[in-house]
Formats: sequence, C-alpha cells, structure tokens
Amino acid sequence: MSVLLETSLGDIVIDLEVDACPKTCENFLKLCKVYYYNLNAFFNVSKDFLAQAGDPSATGTGGESVWSYIASGSSLSKSPTPRYFPPEILPRLKHTQKGTVSMAVAPALEDHKGGCGSQFFITLGDNIDYLDGKHAVFGHVVEGFDTLDKINEAFTDQDGRPFKDIRIRHVVVLDDPFPDPPGLIKPPSSPTRPPDNSTRIAEDEDPLATLPEEEEERIRREKAAAASALTLEMVGDLPFANVRPPENVLFVCKLNPVTRDEDLELIFSRFGTIMSCQVIRDKRTGDSLQYAFIEFDKREEAEQAYFKMQNVLVDDRRIWVDFSQSVAKINTHWSNDVKKGPLAGAKGRGGFAGRDDLERTRRYRDEDVPSKGHAHGYGMVFDVPDRESGHRRKRSRSHDKRPDDREHRRRRTKSPSPRVREDRRRSRSRDEKRSGYSDRDRRR
Repeated sequence: MSVLLETSLGDIVIDLEVDACPKTCENFLKLCKVYYYNLNAFFNVSKDFLAQAGDPSATGTGGESVWSYIASGSSLSKSPTPRYFPPEILPRLKHTQKGTVSMAVAPALEDHKGGCGSQFFITLGDNIDYLDGKHAVFGHVVEGFDTLDKINEAFTDQDGRPFKDIRIRHVVVLDDPFPDPPGLIKPPSSPTRPPDNSTRIAEDEDPLATLPEEEEERIRREKAAAASALTLEMVGDLPFANVRPPENVLFVCKLNPVTRDEDLELIFSRFGTIMSCQVIRDKRTGDSLQYAFIEFDKREEAEQAYFKMQNVLVDDRRIWVDFSQSVAKINTHWSNDVKKGPLAGAKGRGGFAGRDDLERTRRYRDEDVPSKGHAHGYGMVFDVPDRESGHRRKRSRSHDKRPDDREHRRRRTKSPSPRVREDRRRSRSRDEKRSGYSDRDRRR
C-alpha cells in the first residue's frame, strides 16, 4: 500500500506497513484522503537526522488523529473523542535505514494522554537507533531519495525550520485497503492557502502570482528600488537606504551656457521665496554644466514652478524641470566643495548632483560635442561639452600638481653642463670608430 507525496522539492513514494501497523496506517491514509496534509510544511528539519511534518500549525504542538478530526467536525458526537490514539511500536521495525517513516508520539500531559496524532517524520540518515522504541515506524520511502537529499541540504533557522518553506503540495493515495470510518466526509477540493498562514516563500512559490497585474508590477518596482537603495548605501552613495530627496528642490537642465544664477532666480521667483539658486559649473574651468538646482521655501511653490516652467524658453533654450533626486544635502559628513546652494556639501569635483540628476543631464543635453573635462558627483562621471575647442584634452593628477612657473620651465629647458657635453662627444666618437663611418657620412 503506497502513498505519493508531491512536495515543493520533488515527489516521495512511501510504502506502508499495513499488516504490522493497521491502525497507524488507517489513520495516515484517511488523513491523506481528506487533504489534511495538503500544503503542510516540513517545520522541523535536522541535517542527517529527520524531517518532520503533519502539523497544520507548523509549531510542533498541533495535529490530531482522524477520529478526533471526524468528531470535531460532527455535531452528532455525544462522547468526547481522544485527540491521540495509542502508538503501535514493534521491536522489529527500527530506524536503521534512510527514509524510514514514523509517527511522532506526543508525551502525556495533564489535559490529555500521549499517543499518535497526525505528525510524522522521515529519517534523513542511517542507523538512528535513538528513536527505536520511542516512535512508531509505519512505512519506508521507496522512491524520491533525491528529494530527501534536497530537504537535508535546506538552510534552516535556529528552530530547525527552513528559511524557504518546503511544503507538501498534494497527497495521492495509490491504494487504500481500509473502509472509511463513519462520519468521514471528503472535501470537494484541496485547500488553496497554507493552514499555518506562513509568510515564508516555498521553493516554487511566487507570492505575486495571485495579485492583479498593476499591483504585482508596483510591488516589484518597490522591491527593486529598495534593493538599489541598499546597494547605494553599502557603497557609500547614500547615508541610509530609506533616505528621500527634498521635495522643495527643483532640478533644471538643458540650460544655455550663458544663463546665470541671477537670471534663473529672477525667473523662478514669481512662484515663491527662493532659498538658493545655483547653476552648477566646472570647478576647474568655471564653464556652466547646463543644469542647476533651485530650492524653494515651501514644497507647494516648487510644485507650482514644476508645472508652469516645463519646456519654457529661457535664453533661446527650452529648459527641462524636474524634482531633484539628489540627497547630497543630507550627507553632512561629505566635504563642502560648494559653500552655497540647495545641496551644498556634495562629494567630488564639479559640484553636487545625484545619479538620476546627472543621468538626466546627459539624456537631455542638446549637443554631443567633444568634452573638455569631467563633472563628478555621487561617484558618477560624464563628459562636459567644450565649445571653445574641438578636441579632447586629458590631464593627469601629476600634471595638476606640477608647478607651472618660469623657474620650472627654465629648469626643464636648461642646456647640459660642459662635462656632460664632453662625455656625449666622446661616446659618439667611440661609436664612429667601431662602425667605420661618422654621423656626417650617415647624413650624406
């Protein structure tokens, strides 16, 4: 007599000792028939020892026999039915082989007698004689040892429960020799939700599969954003993962290089009080990077400016306005490269900006011309347009540190001493004698 357990890690086929343990096997088969084990989790997994299941509450204290289950669901029962039944422990059935299936025997307490209910376990190792005589063996695994190996390798918490639930998806009774007890009613369908209401995810479960498409996409975006924020926190770009950019700061790009701070402040001041307005410039050359930050006193004023100034013509350029994604103002431990501005204190040369702000500057730039330098912010580097020259100039750190005065240039171009010139002349003469002709003959 066999039973097929379809788990989230694979199938397991169990042969039952019907002749040796008829009451235990009848209890197990009838519980399988009423879908009692469906969606139950293996709540206790000990490596090379055992994997325990059969408790709907997944706590190790729940479960009952099939006769107690029938009595609890029937209103015609007059006398109370015991929760457990006496275990059938036989000396010849021992836990000597991997895949031995046994009923867990509950200890006797004040409110009930001990015995077997619905909890069972499968051994994950050989020769576990510690369990002999304490728990009732009633079956053996004949197929699915690879599934047992997967269960054995599962990562568990301090209580022995796998971090990712391993559940019994479905139970198929291949052969049942026992008649149904009176009052046993088979449910019309298998349960669709785990009985323990666990939030842990099984190996083949998708927690978003049952949600509407819009809700599923929203949750996925939130999780992706949280993961990205955590990564930026780890690399030092964010002070903490839950940081939010200020809501009263606008990011303005696609500016004309001739646009000044005073021009933008005069244009945007009609929407409210401006705390600071700054066009970001290259620290070395002073050229405008064609984007700016404008900080308003109130969030409502920034929102009004955002809706009104989008795609407005300023100095013959249609600007792009958006809310700033930079959080450099919160990072007070960074060096204050910019003394004034809505987000003073960003790290790196060339001012301050978040990754999204710099990316938008690159995306909305009108012309793609050779660059003269780089602007740095939040660890991101992008080319700065150079409208004065059409070539790209590279400068190294050593070149930046080198003194650029007359004395340095004089030392570099100073002619060699007479002694050095004499040594060079003797060396050339020696080479000419060895080769047979002089430099004059070579030039001819």
